[in-house]
Parts: sequence; C-alpha cells; structure tokens
Amino acid sequence: MKVLLTGANGYIGRRLKQTLLNEDVFLRLLVRNPKSLDSNLNAEIVQGDTFDMDSLERALEGIDVAYYLIHSLQHKNYKELDKQSAQNFLDAAIKKGVKRIIYLGGLGVKEHASEHLLSRIETGEILSSRPDKIETIWIRAGVIIGSGSVSFEIIRHVTEKLPIMVTPKWVNTLAQPIGVDDVIAYLNASKDLSIDGNLVVDIGSEKMTYKEMMLACANALGLRRWIFPLPILSIKFSSYWLNLFTPVPYTVARPLIEGLSSEVLIQNDNAKRYFSHIHPMKFNEAVKKAIKEMEENQVLSRWSDAGGGQDMWEKQHKHDPASAVLMDRQSIKLRGIPKETIYCTFCSIGGEEGWFGYDWLWEIRGWMDKMIGGAGLNRGRRDCRQLRIGESVDFWRVEDLSVNERLLLYAQMKIPGKAWLEFKIKGDELVQTAYFSPRGLWGRLYWYILTPVHYLVFRNMIRSILKKAQNDEQTK
Repeated sequence: MKVLLTGANGYIGRRLKQTLLNEDVFLRLLVRNPKSLDSNLNAEIVQGDTFDMDSLERALEGIDVAYYLIHSLQHKNYKELDKQSAQNFLDAAIKKGVKRIIYLGGLGVKEHASEHLLSRIETGEILSSRPDKIETIWIRAGVIIGSGSVSFEIIRHVTEKLPIMVTPKWVNTLAQPIGVDDVIAYLNASKDLSIDGNLVVDIGSEKMTYKEMMLACANALGLRRWIFPLPILSIKFSSYWLNLFTPVPYTVARPLIEGLSSEVLIQNDNAKRYFSHIHPMKFNEAVKKAIKEMEENQVLSRWSDAGGGQDMWEKQHKHDPASAVLMDRQSIKLRGIPKETIYCTFCSIGGEEGWFGYDWLWEIRGWMDKMIGGAGLNRGRRDCRQLRIGESVDFWRVEDLSVNERLLLYAQMKIPGKAWLEFKIKGDELVQTAYFSPRGLWGRLYWYILTPVHYLVFRNMIRSILKKAQNDEQTK
C-alpha cells in the first residue's frame, strides 16, 4: 500500500507519521519545508502544499490512501482557504487515481456549529463530495486529550493556576473527549478498512461537561479546585481569560471558545461497528498518560508545532533574516570548549531553563505580549534538551537548525516588524545576532527605544552561554 500523509509536522500528523513508519506501507510526506523532518526518515518527501497543484499532483502520483490533516485557525480568511485547499486536494486525488481519502474533522451538528466547527464540517463535505470517484473516510473527534494537545494544555494550565474559577456557562456543555492515542489508532486502522463508498465515523469516550473535565484533571494532578459558572461572561472575555492563563494566544482561543458553546457528541455508532477492536480509554486514563509523558519528557508533538497553525498558509522562505536592516551582534571566543557542548548549551534556551539571565525582563515582555493577544512565554518547550525545526520555544519558533553549528529562532511575539535570534559557531567563536526588520516608523522607534535593554540582555546572554557550557564541560 502506498500512503500519502499531509500535515506531517502538526500535532496529529507527527504521531500518525511515527505509527505509519512501523506499518508495512510505502510512506510519502507532503511538506513545505523538508528540513523540518529527520534526515534519516524512511519515507519519500515531496516539497509543496495544497495550493501548488504541480507539487500536489506529484505527491499523489501512484498513491492508494491519502491522509488529509490540514487546517488553520489563525488566518483571517481561513474558511475560504480551507475550502480551496480541500477542493484542490480532492481534484488532484481523483485525477491521480487515489482510492481513498482519510480526513480528521471535528464532532458537531452543522445547524448549531460555531464558525470554526462549521469550517471543519464543510471541509469534510468537500472531501466526501465525489463518492462515485473516490472513497472518503471521515473521522470526527471532539476534545482530544494528550500531552501537548491544545485541549489538554488549556484544561491543565487553567486547573493548575486557578484554585477558584469563575467561569462562563459553557463549562456545563457536554462533550465526548478522546485520548490522542485512540485517535491515531482509528486513523491508522482506516487505511485497511474494507468498505465500499464513504463513511463518517464519530469517535469519543464518555459524555462529560467541561467542568467535569477540569475537576477530573485537578484530581489527576492531586489538586482541589472550585468552579462557579456565571452566565454573564462573554466569549470575548473568556478568550482573553484563556489567553492570559494558558499558552494559547487569543487568536486561537477565540474560535475554540466559540465552539465550546455547542455540544460535540457522537452522532453514529460506526466506531463500534467498523472498529470494534478499538476501545477508547477513559478521560482520567488519558489525562494520567499525558501527565506521565510530560514528566518523563516524552512529548512527541505539541499543538504549537509548525507555528500552531499560525503560518499554515505562508510560503517556506518568507521568514528570512537577510531582510533585516537592524541588528545586535555579539561574539566571544570558545576558549577551548568543544563546539558540541556550546551547541547543546544554546539549544537549551527557553522553557524552564530560561534565557541565560535577566529572566524577569523576559517575563515582563511575555506578559506584555499576552496582554495584546500574543503567545507569551508560557508555551515553553516540548523537550528541555532537544529541538527540531518548526516547533515553539516560548514566543519564538525554531526556523533553522544545523547540528553543532547553528540555531535560528523566529519571533512570534507581537512586534512592529519581524525579528530573529541566531546562534552560530564560526571557527573558534560563538556569534550571537539579533536581527530586526522594522515595519514603518514605529518599528524603528521600537528598536531604538529598546537598544539599552538589548545591550544588557544580549551581552549577558552570550557570556552566560559560554559560562554554562564551561561548567557543563567540567562536570562531565
């Protein structure tokens, strides 16, 4: 069987990719940036996207089963882009003789769905619109619980940070959560299912309100929490509330909150009929498994991978520091410290490790970013030791990574322009450069106002990196 996987760098895509690599299939990946994948990956790579028909048709050539795991939450025109992307994918799949499309969408009834859920439903309808030409298996899931999932991150952060919660009335809305491992199991099994025509499969575990989920999460964390719903709290207020207390930025929180007002319940029994061998774990079990993976540093993927949807529709090389017109450059001799140690040290930046000094200034900048709807610092890191291209480090994203040579971070905080932070080993020197491409007069003022702060922070940062690397080398 020849399988194409799209969205391979997303939260579900990364996990499904690992499962498919262990299956007896030929696997091909359609990605915008091949550098974001492991170099020794046992899969064929096609560079492109669903808006480039030539690359899309190349990716679908000779394919039996194609997974469609593409979606964007943040683009202001995401509904139309989602429709066009799905239509392009369907047309190309039919043209190339693909036998089956497998799509992961959301639970919900169209008549009562939020704008975000409606977009997911419309995408499924497009992909399922030609049963005479191609089969489509449409898996529909609601709240996905797993280490790094956006739903779990929201529930966990709110539960950990707020002993007493005054919440909107949506906490009493019913849903049927499901563990991420079960979602992957259904998606994987769908490629081998023997059916004729289209099939919609609703998946989930027990019915629960969001209030019950938060209390169950608190119990798994060994915490006591009190929740008091108030009907007067608006969607906008709730979105800002989540923005402040969770890693999820406002632009992602708002469509999610709008969707919480609608029940997301299973509408058919096809999961039991066609996948009787899969028994979804209970909510409590899924939460405990997610917590264990976090504690053991075994988080395979996060909702913010590849920008968390923020750059879903952007082209690959749009973020290029060569376009910067302002910079702060620091350099320091390695003093005999192996470059491997220096590299590991600057790649540990962010998250619990912090920013090598003046962390209180970074915290202030993170809160400022949160107040205006940005990501803030509390996205943290997926792994405290390893990095990969496309994943988040606080309010930065890993743009490029060359082992024992270079780390390039792209700023995702709210700023009047574009910014990068680069660490590069050149000969016997570590060169640290902050690049900035300002937008208009305010962008330039922003840079020059912060010049004294940059001098303190960046000058101290490179010295602290060398000092920590030196200490690490001595303790080996």
